[in-house]
Amino acid sequence: MIFPCEKAVWYYLPQIRADLAKELVKTGMTQSSAAKVLGVTPAAVSQYLHKKRGGQTVKSRDYKQEIKKAVDRIREGASGTDLYGIVCRCCQILKKDDTEIGTNCGDIVL
Repeated sequence: MIFPCEKAVWYYLPQIRADLAKELVKTGMTQSSAAKVLGVTPAAVSQYLHKKRGGQTVKSRDYKQEIKKAVDRIREGASGTDLYGIVCRCCQILKKDDTEIGTNCGDIVL
């Protein structure tokens, strides 16, 4: 059995990091800068961009919009505490979407 917090750590957070990294790089940020903002290594950002990490979750329009808003806030200089809120909102949307569409990243559907 997979507990909800495990699902967030194993599926949602890598997805959020991957989507944020992709969008940050699309807007002109270097992979190294994106890695620093997200608290990951440049190699991790490279893996996100090459779809070797993250990318398993179906993404709703609400989620995609939240990622775009998050990227704008990050580029405007959002603090680390702001980033926590951003990631939490994205995680909540993924959790809600997972329940509504019935995808099954693990053994349970929340």
